[in-house]
Parts: sequence; C-alpha cells; structure tokens
Amino acid sequence: MSSSVAVVTGASQGIGRSTAIRLARDFSSVVLVARNRSHLEDTASQVQTAGAETLVIDLDLAEPSAARTVVEGARGAYGRIDALVNIAGAVPQIDLFEMTDEQWDAGMALKLHGARRLTIEAWPTLTETKGSVVLMSGNSAIFPKAPYAAVGTINAAIAALAKAFSDRGIADGVQVNSVMPGAVMTGRRRSYLEHWAPAHDMTVEEAMANFPQEADIARFGRPEEIAELMAFLVSPAARWMTGSTVRMDGGEVKSV
Repeated sequence: MSSSVAVVTGASQGIGRSTAIRLARDFSSVVLVARNRSHLEDTASQVQTAGAETLVIDLDLAEPSAARTVVEGARGAYGRIDALVNIAGAVPQIDLFEMTDEQWDAGMALKLHGARRLTIEAWPTLTETKGSVVLMSGNSAIFPKAPYAAVGTINAAIAALAKAFSDRGIADGVQVNSVMPGAVMTGRRRSYLEHWAPAHDMTVEEAMANFPQEADIARFGRPEEIAELMAFLVSPAARWMTGSTVRMDGGEVKSV
C-alpha cells in the first residue's frame, strides 16, 4: 500500500466509525476526528487492527479554529491528505415550530459549517494530491417534514455545498460527491427509538419493526453498507464521478 491519508470526521461512532475502519484497507493512515476521545481511541484500535496507522484528534468541528487544527495535524503527521470524508454532525429531531434559534444554529455549526470550513482548509493539500471529498447529507433533504425540519434543511444545504465544491474541483483536480443515507441502524437511531417508542405506546422492539414497514423498506441499513459506498467514492474506480449525490436508502425515496 502506497502512502495515502484519509481524514474521517464523526469517527467515534456509527457510520463514521465504520467508514474509518473500512478505509484502513485502502489507505496507509486514517486520521480520526470527533469530540469523544475515548470512543475515538476505540475506533483507532480497530483501524490499526485493519492495517492502517491512526492519528486521533478530539475536538468540536463547530469551533471555527478546529478545521485548521485538523489539517495541520494531518499534514504534520503524514505530510498529505488524499481523502476527506465529512460525516460529523448530529442534528436534533425537533418539530419545526418548537426548535429554538440555538438548536438551529448548533446543527448548522457542526454539520454544515464544520464540513465547509474543513473542506476549504484541506483544499490546498487535496489539490496537491488530486484528492477526493465526500460530504454526508441524508435523504431527508428530498422530503423534509415538520418533525425533522432542521435535519432536512441542513442535509439539502450539504448536497448543494458538495455540488459547489465539485464545480471548483473540476479546475483544481479535486473530486467531490455527497451521500444521502436513509434509515441506518446506528447507536444514535437506537437511542432515538428508545425515547420515541414509549411516547407512542410501543416497545422498542415494536418500534424497530414498525419503522421499516412505515417507510416501505425491507429493513434498516447497516453502517458498514454506507462505509462501502464511502470507500468506493474515494477509490480510483470512481474517479470520473464528481458532483454526484448518491442515495443509499433501501428504496425509501420513491421519486426518480
């Protein structure tokens, strides 16, 4: 494996963790970014077992200075960045009429502005390596609903941002795409269902069985499945694919 470096944000859990572990098969080093250091260290152990070196950077990407810290850390340790996978960003699922300005701003600060700043900060080295960027949106961007207003709004903005970056990347040699996962069974989704189920007179098991049926999908997705898509998008096989938004949602979105 030649020297190559991937940066994965949100790497402490869920899709981010699975993506970091998967990329260890294709990159010699994986930089892990998230807020929870102990969870990151657990991911690092699994990445190392999979065959890659790791650098753990625990910080909050909502902070404006965080992007520079990540890029300087990656370049200081490995001298380059070949792939940037922006996954960090938990947006609260609160009704449109109940969300406060602070809750809106918190969602925007981490998922949207965190990814924007980090991609811009990493752009010069990505231009040098002719690297790849993936931003994670979500299929709520296509059908925003009142209970998920912030999630849908921010995901739509992420998809538009990726498209804008990809346009710049044509001249600079940087590939940029976005991914729209559907209902993936992560720890965060399980926690949400544990709170949602009692309020709807269901057990957690009933809620887990009921949701796919209501969404008209066969089952929840697995983080490892999204990780495989991420790995493809930053691989040489996908190099001519740029400016695309890829849905992976078990068929939940019925539109063309």
